[in-house]
Amino acid sequence: MAQDLMLVGSIPYDTAEDVFRAIGPTLGEYLPFIPDGEIGERLYWVNHVAYRVLHGHPDLETVHRPMTGDGVELWHGEGDDNMWSFRVKPGVKKVRFGHTGWRLGYAKDAINSYFVFKTLRSDGVIPADVRFQVCLPLPASAVFRWLADKDGYPALRDGFTESMHHEVETIFTHIPHHDLAIQWDCAIEDTIIEQALEKAGGLTDEVRAVAADIFGPANELCAHIPGEVTLGYHACYGTSGGWPRREPDDLTGAVLLCNAAVAASGRRVDFLHLPTVASKGDGYLKPLGDLDHRGARVYVGLIHALHGEGGMRAQMEAVKSEIPDFGIAAPCGFGRGPGKMSDQQGLDTANAYMDGLIADHIQALQLLREVRDG
Repeated sequence: MAQDLMLVGSIPYDTAEDVFRAIGPTLGEYLPFIPDGEIGERLYWVNHVAYRVLHGHPDLETVHRPMTGDGVELWHGEGDDNMWSFRVKPGVKKVRFGHTGWRLGYAKDAINSYFVFKTLRSDGVIPADVRFQVCLPLPASAVFRWLADKDGYPALRDGFTESMHHEVETIFTHIPHHDLAIQWDCAIEDTIIEQALEKAGGLTDEVRAVAADIFGPANELCAHIPGEVTLGYHACYGTSGGWPRREPDDLTGAVLLCNAAVAASGRRVDFLHLPTVASKGDGYLKPLGDLDHRGARVYVGLIHALHGEGGMRAQMEAVKSEIPDFGIAAPCGFGRGPGKMSDQQGLDTANAYMDGLIADHIQALQLLREVRDG
C-alpha cells in the first residue's frame, strides 16, 4: 500500500501545521506528497483570485462583487448567483499583471507552508520520503467563470498565464526540486469539456479541439518546470453548490481532459487524478482504455459515499482491467466540509469529520490491496 494514495488539496484546518499533524502520522506512509490543505483564503479555491488579484485591476471592470443579504461585503461569494463578475475593458488586448512571481499569492503561500512542512518532517511528523504538494489552478479554472463577457477570456487568459508562469518559477526557485510536487487543478476545464461532449452528443473532433484549446496554456506553464519536480493534474467535477456538481455517464470527459493535459505539457507528467461518481453501468470506466497517460501514475478518485453495496470494489475491479497498477484518492478535496478551527466546537467538528475520512481512506487502501494484489 506504499504511496498508493493521494490527497487532491483542501483539508478543513486553519493552519498548515494542523493539516500536516493530522495527515502525516495517519496517512503519510501511503502518500507520495502532502498538500498544505489550501488554508486561509484558498479555502474557497479560486475565489481569492477574484478578491485579491482581479478586483481593482486597471484593465478590468468589476461588474458584481458579492454582498450579504444585509449589505456587508463578502469576499468569497455564496453560490452561483452571488459571485464575483468582471469585464475586460475596451481596447485591452492582454490583461497585464505586475510584481511578477508574487502577484497571485500562490508562491508566498507555498514557500511559507513549505517551511512548516520541512520542519515537521525533520521532527518525524511527516515521513522522510514525502514531497510537499502545491495545488494551482490552470488559467480557465482561475479566471473563466468570473467573466461576465466570455469574449474577454483570451486577454485575461494570456495575462494570467504569463503571471502564473513566473509564480511557478518563484516556487521552484525557493523550494528544492526533489521536495516539490505541483498539481494543476482542472475543474472549469472539466466543465467546458463535459458541456462540449453534451452539446456534440459524444466524442467528436470538435470536442477534441475544445480540449486541446483549453489546455493551450499548459505548455507555457509546465515546459520550464525542472524535471526533478513532480508534476500532475487533478480532473475535478466541482463542489460549488455541493458535490458532485456533475455526474457524467462515463469517464470520457475526464480521460479526454487528461490526454489533452499530457499532450500539452511539454515535459513528463508524473501523475493523473480522475474522479468518479457512482457507476452508470458496465461501460462507465471503459474510457480508461483510451487514457494516454505516457507513464504517469493514475489515481482514481473513488473514495466517496455514492457507491451502492459493493460499488467501490466493483469500480476497483473495473479499473484494474484497464490499468493494472493504479492508486486511489477521493474525487475532490474536503476542506469545505463541516467545522473549522475558529472555536472549540468547530475544531471538534473538523476533527471528527477528518477522523472519519482518514478511516475511510485506510479502509479503501485495504480493499485496493485485496482487489489489485489478489
